[in-house]
Amino acid sequence: MTPATPAYRRLSVEERRSQLLDAALSLFAHRAPEEVSLDDVAEAAGVSRPLVYRYFPGGKQQLYEAALRSAAEELHQCFDEPRRGPLLPRLARALDRYLAFVDQHDTGFSALLQGGSVVETSRTTAIVDGVRRAAAEHIMRHLEVAEPGPRLRMTVRMWITAVEAASLIWLDEAKQPPAGELRDWLVEQFVAAFSVTARRDPQTAALVEALAADG
Repeated sequence: MTPATPAYRRLSVEERRSQLLDAALSLFAHRAPEEVSLDDVAEAAGVSRPLVYRYFPGGKQQLYEAALRSAAEELHQCFDEPRRGPLLPRLARALDRYLAFVDQHDTGFSALLQGGSVVETSRTTAIVDGVRRAAAEHIMRHLEVAEPGPRLRMTVRMWITAVEAASLIWLDEAKQPPAGELRDWLVEQFVAAFSVTARRDPQTAALVEALAADG
């Protein structure tokens, strides 16, 4: 007897959309957005180009923005660390996840943060800014500060900017030093930035004292 051919399982709308986004993300992770075509996405997903258009009628721009939102959600989760135990080890664990994301999406991460892509719009910029705001909010929650003053807010945002810049340089430097060393250095930069601000801001000074007692 001839073996039965396995039945083809039709994907649901959400499953198919997720499949296409996964294929797009895998391409955007290693190639600049302008270098990826809908044909590339269709081939990576094992589907036809018209099927990609059926789910993303806005074409490559709509697909890129959807993939970017998916990546942004993954980045949000990098900072979603349980608020238990000392602060600095929590921050180190969040950075481990962040740097793992950077490592996995190297070329796409660079294109995303450096801008200049032909598919960059105010919407894509807003998605990236949303990741930065979410990171700052997570840090404030870990600091247990309900009403941060301007100096504290500025210090946290400057550190997040420094983390982004260091990540881009790390990619340019062939991912050297090793991720663990970069993580530790970024944690030290966090403490150093807070120590400088503490000289001018009583709210930050109290947090530095708490960090010292915590460590």
